[in-house]
Amino acid sequence: MNVVMIGSGYVGLVSGACFAEFGADVTCVDVDASKIERLQRGEVPIYEPGLDALMARNVEAGRLRFTTELSPAVGEADLVFIAVGTPTRRGDGHADLSYVYAAARDVAKHLEGYTVIVDKSTVPVGTARQVARIVREERPEADFDVASNPEFLREGAAISDFMRPDRVVIGVESPRAEARLRELYRPLNLIETPILATGLESAELIKYASNAFLATKISFINEISTLCEAVGADVHAVARGMGLDGRIGRKFLHPGPGYGGSCFPKDTLALVRIAQEHGVSSRIVEAVVEVNAAQKARMVKKIRAALGGNEAGKTIAVLGLTFKPETDDMRDAPALAILPTLLEKGAVVRAHDPQGVEEAKRVLPAGIEYCADIYDTLTGADAVVLLTEWNAYRGLDLERVKALMRGDVFVDLRNVYEPGRMREAGFRYDSVGRPEKG
Repeated sequence: MNVVMIGSGYVGLVSGACFAEFGADVTCVDVDASKIERLQRGEVPIYEPGLDALMARNVEAGRLRFTTELSPAVGEADLVFIAVGTPTRRGDGHADLSYVYAAARDVAKHLEGYTVIVDKSTVPVGTARQVARIVREERPEADFDVASNPEFLREGAAISDFMRPDRVVIGVESPRAEARLRELYRPLNLIETPILATGLESAELIKYASNAFLATKISFINEISTLCEAVGADVHAVARGMGLDGRIGRKFLHPGPGYGGSCFPKDTLALVRIAQEHGVSSRIVEAVVEVNAAQKARMVKKIRAALGGNEAGKTIAVLGLTFKPETDDMRDAPALAILPTLLEKGAVVRAHDPQGVEEAKRVLPAGIEYCADIYDTLTGADAVVLLTEWNAYRGLDLERVKALMRGDVFVDLRNVYEPGRMREAGFRYDSVGRPEKG
């Protein structure tokens, strides 16, 4: 099958490379000429484990190519996926659909023969119908259908998620569109992946509802972690006890400094706005957003308290900047809320991250010293703040860490280490939702 992927960002590149691995002939299109030039040279502009090898293999096989030109690729395509950005619109919290609609207009100009135009971007309910309207206005005679095929990719595990998904959701209104999408995903039949065909609106809402529910689990356990600290309970024991209930499950019950990334912050806020537009209450999701913001602010207070109530003049070594491990993504990372506040209050911040430093330099304020080596970051520090649970931070030589530091404060916002072990190593240790003793 001939597939065009409009947008060569995270979703577009992963999806395009994986479809090529399925055997499809894939053309990735992007308006950013410099990005396309890099891709044509074999450079991958994002960090995602395994993506470079997957792309190289399919480029070499002739199944994957990159261009800035929609024509002639769209004219030869069986399916055109729109995988452009839908960032939060400044001022009102709605998803910005300008890139989606611009792509629809451009696609319409080059359609030839029956084509399925597929929304792959995360878009509000009703977007597919708007895309169809735009295409009809541009090309009344065109033979096409619009479908919704939301992605459920976790950064750091995106290729595995695409190749072995829990489900594939396709929102369609015609048998022809459904048949074409099922044919594209046919390789997943070998592992009996459920393919759920729904209406357009249902498919669009499944994506938002799924992310909002997962964000709810994170905010819930973070709120419980605050209660655990107040009453002397261990949030890990509480989470395990909850997670053993099959109706609840253990995933996403991990306390920390709050969720971030490209999906949860944007999608929860967009879902609230969608509900408001339709006059429907969304109090649970609104509370999830509020709790997440409060958790990030609480982490600043935790760090400050560990330093005796004042971080001015103190050197803080920060381990991890990205919102999660195995990505270079800094979007809505807790670091963006925590580090500027520490700097404003006079702290000296030194930071390390295995993949996120270049992006961090772009989005964090000036004044942070970035270190290439973990132990250089720790040298002379009054406190360590473990902010992202990269594997490189899970097995620190604690004796060496203690010797290099000037102080003895270790604030573990991911609960990587055991409190007893850290106290034995000579640290004044603080974590999230666990008693000081026990």
